[in-house]
Amino acid sequence: MIANRPMYRQTMAKRQGPIPGNIWGRRGLALLVFAVGLAGCGARDPQARVEAVMESVDLRQTLVAGRGAGATPAATPARKAAAEPVRLVVPPEAREAVVQARAAMQAKQWDRVRALIPQADRDPVLGSYVRYWALRQQLLDPAQPIPEDEIHAFFARNQDAYLADRLKGEWMVAAGRAGDYAQVLALAPVEVENAEIRCTLLMAQHMSGRKVRASDAMDAFSSNQACWAMLDQFYERRVVGWSDVQRLLRASLETNRHQTSRRIAAVIFNGAQMRDYSAIMNNPRKWLEGRAVPRSPAELELVAIALSRLAYGEKRLENAAWVEKNWEGRLPRPYMEWVWSQFGLVAALNVELDAARWYRKSGNFRMTDYNHAWQVRSELRQPAIDWDQVAKAIRRMSAAQAAEPVWVYWYARALHALGNEKAAVEHYRSIAHDLSFYGLLASEELGHPQPLPPAPAQLQPEELDAARNHPGLQRAVALFELGWRPEAVPEWNFNLRGMNDRELLAAAEFAREKHIYDRVVNTSLRTEKEIDLSQRFIAPFSGEVSKKAREIDLDPAWVYGVIRQESRFITDARSRVGASGLMQLMPATAKWVARKIGMTDFHPSRVNEFEINTVLGTNYLRMVLNDLNGSEVLATAGYNAGPRRPVQWRAKLAAPVEGAIFAETIPFTETRLYVKNVMSNAVYYARLFSGEPQRLKDRLGVISPAPNRKVALP
Repeated sequence: MIANRPMYRQTMAKRQGPIPGNIWGRRGLALLVFAVGLAGCGARDPQARVEAVMESVDLRQTLVAGRGAGATPAATPARKAAAEPVRLVVPPEAREAVVQARAAMQAKQWDRVRALIPQADRDPVLGSYVRYWALRQQLLDPAQPIPEDEIHAFFARNQDAYLADRLKGEWMVAAGRAGDYAQVLALAPVEVENAEIRCTLLMAQHMSGRKVRASDAMDAFSSNQACWAMLDQFYERRVVGWSDVQRLLRASLETNRHQTSRRIAAVIFNGAQMRDYSAIMNNPRKWLEGRAVPRSPAELELVAIALSRLAYGEKRLENAAWVEKNWEGRLPRPYMEWVWSQFGLVAALNVELDAARWYRKSGNFRMTDYNHAWQVRSELRQPAIDWDQVAKAIRRMSAAQAAEPVWVYWYARALHALGNEKAAVEHYRSIAHDLSFYGLLASEELGHPQPLPPAPAQLQPEELDAARNHPGLQRAVALFELGWRPEAVPEWNFNLRGMNDRELLAAAEFAREKHIYDRVVNTSLRTEKEIDLSQRFIAPFSGEVSKKAREIDLDPAWVYGVIRQESRFITDARSRVGASGLMQLMPATAKWVARKIGMTDFHPSRVNEFEINTVLGTNYLRMVLNDLNGSEVLATAGYNAGPRRPVQWRAKLAAPVEGAIFAETIPFTETRLYVKNVMSNAVYYARLFSGEPQRLKDRLGVISPAPNRKVALP
């Protein structure tokens, strides 16, 4: 029997009144009607009763959730009656076959999957998934012939559909693996590419006599079978050269992808040199002892790699002095400059002040964008910032990276500090419209709060009906209803292709009607000119989050900022590390907080419940905030990375720094982005809740050094 999976717990609807427990009905029902849209549903069937309840919820009032007590929702213009939605008849046994086929697919019971195809075909919404799973398995198995006729039939039945495009890409990869490059070229292009498809296509173009640029191959490369085959072939045929693979190897080494690095090294090093490479990775100092001055490019690179590895570990200062004494001047300058850039990078990732000194020894060496970013961050953490060094590092970035708001902002700060006020203002203005952390800061540097974009015209009934009746969005909603996020999210995103701003706003509103809040936000973020902040900064749950926040003296805007970043308001969200619910609590943390606050009825199975999760999450956030001296920046970092981390990072400061600098120099990429997003989210929510201008700098504050210490929180 199909499991009862409430649509993201449909919290608001549940609070309006009881909902029948099984949205799919019983086996005795002859048909299940999958009706897209909330209007025109007959009240006799269970799903219709659910949707009738949902119709009573006005989700456009969510932005008043954080207002003070006694606030009343703003009036919303009445809508015209929606047209009758498109109805697709889904026999319950057909949907059941799809559910069983997915379970069989996950268990790799491929005979069972194929046996369920005839039944599943009767499901006009999701039935194609079962055929897709079966065909995909045949494509992935090199021992099986490619079922071309079946695939062409699938394409004919699923024109302009996500699964057809995905199957085409997988056929391209399978054809490339088999050496059928003519077939690869015949199938190209696909709507949604990945690294495997790009490498397969480049290989097919090359093998068919077409010219391929080395830069295209390097940009496409990722660690997968198709890309490794391309790299080996292109290096042998001199499509890519030594310097191309050298840059690829160095980029891999500096991000500590050891297996990938070793595989890349094997492209340019011979057997004896690979034995040296292994020895270097094991003990670089021992391998370097007594080593003669290298001559060949391979020998030079091996010595440079060995010297760079001395940056790792607890003897970094001692090793740096040894390198200066024994190797400075023995290697060509570009090699030594790269070595010092690695000392700078490792020190920067450990938030050490010496990072800037070592980066400066790298001279004008053109590093990876990743490394140039850390060069800038190392300068920003200095007690006295050398803004000229900041500007030089940003100018050495690629044009694409230097144009990102983060680096435009810091370059403008450097220009201002160096006395070029006119250029600084131009740079601030270029990003001041950006609804983001650095857009807010740029506006504040210009002396005024960021102006919010005007609200778009209200969506018309026909615009909403077009979204509700869109076949691809219907499929995605059906997948979300089953709780199949891995299938639902790409299905939804694929069907947004080519939509204009109005269509995107309507699709986001359709997602809001269905309580799929992450798609509301992410879909609305795609609009370019018409900006609906009630979608981008949706605030569901009718003020209940705000109430819980105020009960323990937390700013509701900050709490909403955390939830938007943590789960996008998906109550049953689960992260790759096991965090659960709206506020993404780890099981051990939830249990600890429940015990601390005396929640006697807590059980781990209840962690996704709205009431339980928000009470535990807000209380834990309060505890972290108290432990970190009331700094929202530190507490936000602690909520994501664990409360010990910001204590350690703060302890390595040599002087007070702006909150923006502390946030930008957090060494964990996930936490750095998380803090910037949460803090800017909080500013937008506070402004929407209060109607008053807000300053991000006031919220960020100043972070001062403090001794490292033990932290009692989990």
